[in-house]
Amino acid sequence: MEDRVNINVSATDYEATSKAIISTLGSLEQMVHGENDFIVTDSEFAFGWHFYVVCVNMSLVRKLSDQMGPDFDRIKGKTLEHKFLNWLNQKIAQKNVKVKFAIKEEMESSKYGIF
Repeated sequence: MEDRVNINVSATDYEATSKAIISTLGSLEQMVHGENDFIVTDSEFAFGWHFYVVCVNMSLVRKLSDQMGPDFDRIKGKTLEHKFLNWLNQKIAQKNVKVKFAIKEEMESSKYGIF
């Protein structure tokens, strides 16, 4: 099984944000010649928000990093996953949809409490 970065997504409009994410990641796949490298789950609705997960194969993240080279290194973030999350956040912000991202494994850590 391939390594993945699992991203928790919080949004008020599931349709718009999921379409923007699928479009962005689909374009990324085309750019780096990837295929079936991400999954967007169905949402769960609570408190006026849609919560869902985007799973991205690390191979896609590495291909993006390789293709962007030094530009990817300049993206804010300590790890490859954080840099990718910031890259994705920037691309989605350009589409004028409101969404919040967090790396799933970090949300489940003791830093945020026990879930």
